[in-house]
Amino acid sequence: MTAEAGQAAEEKPRNRLAAVRLDEASISRGNPDQEHERAIAIYDILEENCFTIPDRDDGPYALVLGLVENKLSFAISTESGEPVMTHLLSLTPFRRVIRDYEMICESYYSAIRTASPTQIEAIDMGRRGLHNEASELLRQRLEGKVDLDHNTARRLFTLVFALHWKG
Repeated sequence: MTAEAGQAAEEKPRNRLAAVRLDEASISRGNPDQEHERAIAIYDILEENCFTIPDRDDGPYALVLGLVENKLSFAISTESGEPVMTHLLSLTPFRRVIRDYEMICESYYSAIRTASPTQIEAIDMGRRGLHNEASELLRQRLEGKVDLDHNTARRLFTLVFALHWKG
């Protein structure tokens, strides 16, 4: 590692995610678009995120997202693998927004192939609005356990949604 690379690594904040993965038992293989979305969301999270656990300063953290008995599981450990906590969230508050988001995503992917740019833009605006709504809900549901910035919450919601894709 060069001195510059070492300095860049040191400049990253401790309150962040250094690793993110989806629990293999919780997901099925998606279509190429879905797999691409998952990969981009993980890449974007790792590039820049804010992930703080109140009253702790042992980050950066590793996160495994999964489904456990119809609950969303956030298994958090230190970067070195020491367990920090597992937080389970009820999916009930997310059901409507996940269902609506799935429908609008299907419309969006269908529109990309046949619709006019204006129609695609209108559908995409609706998709982004639902994504923001779901991200804010995620932030609220994690309040007091994990603090996230807006962009991290958006990318994590992409992965939460990915857990519901059918292969």
